[in-house]
Amino acid sequence: MNAIKVVKIGGNVIDNPEALKAFLTEFAAIEGPRILVHGGGKLATRMAERLELKVQMVDGRRITDKGTLDVVTMVYAGLINKQIVAGLQAAGCNAIGLSGADGNAVTARRRAPQPIDYGFVGDIERVDSELLRRLLEGGLVPVFSAIMHDGHGTLLNCNADSVASAVALGAAAIAPTDLVFCFEKAGVLRDPEDEGSVIPEITAESYARLKADGTVSKGMIPKVENALKAVGEGVRSVTIRSSKGLANGIGTVIRQ
Repeated sequence: MNAIKVVKIGGNVIDNPEALKAFLTEFAAIEGPRILVHGGGKLATRMAERLELKVQMVDGRRITDKGTLDVVTMVYAGLINKQIVAGLQAAGCNAIGLSGADGNAVTARRRAPQPIDYGFVGDIERVDSELLRRLLEGGLVPVFSAIMHDGHGTLLNCNADSVASAVALGAAAIAPTDLVFCFEKAGVLRDPEDEGSVIPEITAESYARLKADGTVSKGMIPKVENALKAVGEGVRSVTIRSSKGLANGIGTVIRQ
């Protein structure tokens, strides 16, 4: 099989219909086997508020009680996933929407309640590489939401960046795999207000310095750490970049 590209898009793209449509058109034009992983955007938060469910966040991560789990499952694995699949089909890309439970594609374990009880939040345990191979060889483009399962009937809300990294590692068992994290910025920036300040490369050594001096902070920390873990375990390359202009080479490349 030719090299596989795994692309992850974040909530800011999903929340912007025009940006999402443009991204899906570009993604559909990518040649070769590819997989898309998406986050959830702000729709789940708005839906939870309408249902008068309390939204709790710790360090950018959602506390997922049972009511919140129901909402994020409906929104992430249902509405958003199927809107993306429909958009790809309209662009001529034969996509298939999946949660981790579909085909037993990805299993996770519920996160331990110490030091913080995140509720029904999971950490990835296994990706079925053989299922990915069959889908890709069949000409299908898997589109994963971040709703996984534990194999015992419980759905779990997982971090979409972690899902993308795990899926990329699963794909790497089939063929050389490149992982791309797409979001609203051109890459990891030295100055958040300057799109021209993209850091071209981050290694494990330089990341320690960038984190210590605050250049890499908040939500970028788990993104870079997921990227470093992925390249350390077998993914050929990881790039953090804008969702615009997928064919260009602009972005931050993560290396060991």
